[in-house]
Amino acid sequence: MPETVYRLLSHINSPADIKSLSQADLRALASEIREFIIDTISKVGGHLGAGLGTVELAVALHYVFNTPHDKLVWDVGHQAYPHKILTGRRDVFHTIRQLNGISGFLRRSESEYDTFGAGHASTSISAALGIAAARDFAGENYKVVAIIGDGAMTGGMAYEGMNNAGLLRKDIIVVLNDNNMSIGPNAWAFSNYFTSLAATEAYNRLKANVWELTGKLDQFGDRIRKIAGRIEGGLKAIITPGILFEALGFRYFGPINGNNMTQLVQIFKEVKDLKGPILVHCITQKGKGYKPAEDDIQRLHGVTPFDKATGVSRKSIEGGSGPPTYTTVFGEAVVELVRQNPKIVGITAAMPDGTGLDILQAEVPDHFFDVGIAEQHAVTFAAGLATEGYIPITAIYSTFLQRAFDQIIHDVALQRLHVIFALDRGGLVGADGPTHHGTFDLTYLRLIPGIVIMAPKDENELRDMLYTATIYGDGPVAIRYPRGAGLGIPLKEGFDELEIGKAEVLRNGTTIALLAIGNMVQNAMKAAEIAAAEGIEAEVINMRFVKPMDERLLDSISSTFGYVMTIEENTVCGGFGAGVLEYFAQKGYTGTHVHVHGIPDEFIQHGTPAELRTEIRLDPRGIVSVIREFLGNKNN
Repeated sequence: MPETVYRLLSHINSPADIKSLSQADLRALASEIREFIIDTISKVGGHLGAGLGTVELAVALHYVFNTPHDKLVWDVGHQAYPHKILTGRRDVFHTIRQLNGISGFLRRSESEYDTFGAGHASTSISAALGIAAARDFAGENYKVVAIIGDGAMTGGMAYEGMNNAGLLRKDIIVVLNDNNMSIGPNAWAFSNYFTSLAATEAYNRLKANVWELTGKLDQFGDRIRKIAGRIEGGLKAIITPGILFEALGFRYFGPINGNNMTQLVQIFKEVKDLKGPILVHCITQKGKGYKPAEDDIQRLHGVTPFDKATGVSRKSIEGGSGPPTYTTVFGEAVVELVRQNPKIVGITAAMPDGTGLDILQAEVPDHFFDVGIAEQHAVTFAAGLATEGYIPITAIYSTFLQRAFDQIIHDVALQRLHVIFALDRGGLVGADGPTHHGTFDLTYLRLIPGIVIMAPKDENELRDMLYTATIYGDGPVAIRYPRGAGLGIPLKEGFDELEIGKAEVLRNGTTIALLAIGNMVQNAMKAAEIAAAEGIEAEVINMRFVKPMDERLLDSISSTFGYVMTIEENTVCGGFGAGVLEYFAQKGYTGTHVHVHGIPDEFIQHGTPAELRTEIRLDPRGIVSVIREFLGNKNN
């Protein structure tokens, strides 16, 4: 098949190159960008649907505004693929989310056009307001535009930013990309309100009748039409979110068709020089221009390489299913537990598919809650349920639970409420990079009094930990597990209760004790086998619990081994290994040398998990090299 020829796009190296294009050429350019995204992402994988919906938005914004002098602040970075292509990254776009390639999100160090880094949601308005305030302090003159959408308006931070913007009266433009979706269907009440009312037969019949009647009344009819238009504007303010935005101090424009280039260019030109906070409400279609993505928005939100003609992933075509993921094992276990105990409910923050709770949603929907991109609310909502004797399983990615740190401490732990936190994507997640790696959870959770933290070595242990968490009634419990497929071990029937804080010895040794947690247990076992061939006999212990730790076992280890290495896929600062060091120090075990091995004190960039583990020596051979150095250094 010959390569696609991009007549216009091949000449676009910066936004300056689109300034002289005609309206017809702008529309043609948008079509080429859309085709280029589909062609590239079908080969390398990435986020697809959101960017396809924002092609016209990106083109129109760069056409009307003078970037990078004018500042575009994108929210939910995966909607900014067209922006990346227009701002000098077309020729490296095929490296997106790959080791040493460009980021899948916004990154200031990557381009002067990336005004503010964005991997999580609902941040653009606050950041844009800060930039506008800095502009005014410096007496400079440029426009600041925040582009928020793809579900980010479900996050409370967006309204905090809008409220402050309305009070400060800064010149700022907010573009709301309303596609009624985040990753799954959007839990945005205002959008649902607008959609349902604007589509009602009564409203549209009234509008049609007024226009038909006044059209027969010559000049008098024209005057009535103008009055009716103003009345309709008033009705629209009630029907649309406009009344809310105007109450927050914004001048509201819309809703307009966010995939209509002519309308977008016109509205941006009109609002560009207006003063004060402006909101432009654009209705876009997620996945626009690619039928498989339009028909299955959730599946084609973020994708691995796929067949361009059908949208089916190459893994499915090749039959490479493999073991079930930890996410699936978790989701199926939740359904089993809910059926055993009707007091159990599941909560997610806009990630039913990503967390596996879509299984609960399908099987026992009245025990499922999706609160939108609102992690703080999710945690306190769970706390409220727990006060009344219910057992909420709050499934939130490790990196996103960071956003609710205060709620975990103040609303859950301080009140010793029985809330279960299921932290999917613990550790290195791969192509999404530093904004999505779950590398801090063992640290930020371990410092909280009264919380139990555990991490499974395999799928069955995940099931047992989840069951144990549901019957543990003395405060919050966190279970942390990795992204991707499990080990493929046969799943047993039913559940077994684990003793809180109890570890297990998996392999006996005499030279060094390897204390591993979670998915690093398997790597520690493999490392021990490799080390044995070099005459290093390593004892491998599955610690299971980061808090509380098996202190009796730690006492025994300190009296048996002169060398101990802790292994975790978490930052070495304040995590599992730090807990072991603290315990040894408190007990005065100075005769045991301890090395903490984990993720170094830095942000890890994107790449496959295997590539990243190799780079930081958390793969089996890397662990052996660290053992060798540790023993050698101490012996010398």
